[in-house]
Amino acid sequence: MSQRSTNLVEPHIPAPRRGEVTAWRVLVVESNAAEAEALVRALKRHGHEVDSVTSGGAALQSYADADLVLIDLELPDLDGLEVCRGIRSTCDVPVIAVTARGSELDRVLGLQAGADDYLVKPYGFRELMARMEAVMRRVRTPEPAERVVSHGPLRIDAGSREVTLHGRPVDVTRKEFDLLYMLASNPDTVIPRKRLIHQIWGDSWSRRTVDTHVSSLRNKLGGSGWIVTVRGVGFRFGGEGG
Repeated sequence: MSQRSTNLVEPHIPAPRRGEVTAWRVLVVESNAAEAEALVRALKRHGHEVDSVTSGGAALQSYADADLVLIDLELPDLDGLEVCRGIRSTCDVPVIAVTARGSELDRVLGLQAGADDYLVKPYGFRELMARMEAVMRRVRTPEPAERVVSHGPLRIDAGSREVTLHGRPVDVTRKEFDLLYMLASNPDTVIPRKRLIHQIWGDSWSRRTVDTHVSSLRNKLGGSGWIVTVRGVGFRFGGEGG
């Protein structure tokens, strides 16, 4: 694949020696296969663990495991700005917009949507690495206590993805965990059904997907008070079983 087929200009940079750089888990959100391949290859060569997705819906399902997100704003299903807002509404994972949208207004909108930095295509890999390092220095903090959310007898550990109630494990699916964690992390907020759908299920959902998972969680937690339905809007966390 020729470098001319991508927007990434990758000069010959020797791969770093072991211990010279910190390895990050990077999520690349890019619908152009050639550009995604070039970027993933370059990042891996520099020691980073990289996942790549091609849509906004997939990004909203994958960002929680990343240390840094690189996102193109031109995506086939959702506008990249909407994805940025979705990520920023639930966590502070660093986001860098890497896009062909280069006007001043585009940059302002990207930063307002939650991007920590904004890089216009075509770009050099040296500059991208420098911006990644600067963003990580600026925004990365030690693992926050909020990774474990506790409400009364209910404990939700985002690191191990385990739920316990009165000290006993609750067997939940991946999507049930994501739903419960999102609600419990925002206990005073009514979260709209549409936001839950986009951030947890992306494009793969049916009309009753949220209701089915809420019902299952209520059964497993032993009562409806943990998750309260706000008719016509969405759901909120009830706290201590209501």
